[in-house]
Amino acid sequence: MERDIMKKLVAWKDSPDRKPLLLTGVRQCGKTYVLKDFGNRYFEDTAYFSFEGNKGLSSVFDYNLDPERILKELGSIVRGQEIIPGRTLLIFDEIQACPNAVTSLKYFCENKRELHIACAGSLLGVSVRRDGISFPVGKVERLQMYPMTFAEFLCADGEQALYDGAEQLPLQRELPELYSVPLMKSLKYYYVVGGMPEVVKKWVDTHNCEDVSRLQDNILEDYASDFAKHAPKTDVPKLGWIWDSIPKQLAKDNNKFIFSHVKEGKRSSELEDALEWLTDAGLVHRLEMVSNPELPLSFYADSTFLKVYMADVGLLRRKAGLSHKTILEESELYRNFKGALTENYVLNELLAQGIHPYFWRSGNTAELDFLFEHEDRAIPVEAKANISTRAKSYAQFCKKYEPPLGFKFSMKNVGEHRVENTHTYSIPLYMIWRLGRYLDL
Repeated sequence: MERDIMKKLVAWKDSPDRKPLLLTGVRQCGKTYVLKDFGNRYFEDTAYFSFEGNKGLSSVFDYNLDPERILKELGSIVRGQEIIPGRTLLIFDEIQACPNAVTSLKYFCENKRELHIACAGSLLGVSVRRDGISFPVGKVERLQMYPMTFAEFLCADGEQALYDGAEQLPLQRELPELYSVPLMKSLKYYYVVGGMPEVVKKWVDTHNCEDVSRLQDNILEDYASDFAKHAPKTDVPKLGWIWDSIPKQLAKDNNKFIFSHVKEGKRSSELEDALEWLTDAGLVHRLEMVSNPELPLSFYADSTFLKVYMADVGLLRRKAGLSHKTILEESELYRNFKGALTENYVLNELLAQGIHPYFWRSGNTAELDFLFEHEDRAIPVEAKANISTRAKSYAQFCKKYEPPLGFKFSMKNVGEHRVENTHTYSIPLYMIWRLGRYLDL
């Protein structure tokens, strides 16, 4: 299954200023697969080493951090084949399990720049915070990987021609039913399946929703096992409480994350570290509130007023106990949660495009789903689960702050109009992958 991040890996490979690469992302989002595939495609040789549960491999880094010695021992003793700069891609997987290997990247950067070294770590953020790993600041390039986007899912599911055709349509043109109908159908499937590569492959192979759900259950159980394996013992119950509360809190009309709703009698000061752990692990995404949309938005963000979403919309669907039939048959009974599912989907799509949004709230009178910074602008975004695009909060934001550009994501076809003085593009939820092209207009 083709991943968009491959283009970034190739650009890294060809960069004259290349540093060791650190690929991070939630566990099971495909980091190992994509690095091995990258090595097979673009290098004569790939040397793969995983540190998870491998004390013998970690011992190579105990004596000193001299790159020449490390490469010699890895090649001649551990692997039995020489590692040749310029020809070999060296992969360190689950690098957080060997703190000295993380530190060694500084010396590979300074003394062995000609070597292509790519590392993957699912829980690196957790390990740096917990174990005090000496992180080589400024000596590595970082890439964040996410579960498969809707466009990647579409192509993996045999709809490459549909994607290519839709991609070639002019941005201002309404989509004919030849495109809109199958894209809407595929988006429903994506809400069921999500973007975890193993789950997507199961869907592609079987198109059986029950098989998909069983595999999603396994992944959710694996994540819960990670709590007990990698988190401080005192935080394990808290992680479970927060993890279980996310679908419930998203389903509420006011889906602000409220710590007291996680567990009766618990306060934010008792649970904040656990939420930070889930964030560092990539399992959840925090969306902070901005009440004053001046640039930079990060300066005005309120980290105490937030929403919490899951890293994958399919896992959210399954964790909420929502049947695939409810989504595919458009049951009226899931009208409220459909909005939460849509917001989670939109956030995941934005993050995959390198956009890290906030949300805007004006007292208790108006709330804008997303607000992000692009060049010298604050861009408002309203997300609707259905065709209706009436959005009082969006109009109120535009009237008050007069942004030159904004977006409405919904099931409505492509269009453009003015809201107050804001040039507003309507983009179907199934075409969010083209957002960058609209921003470039």
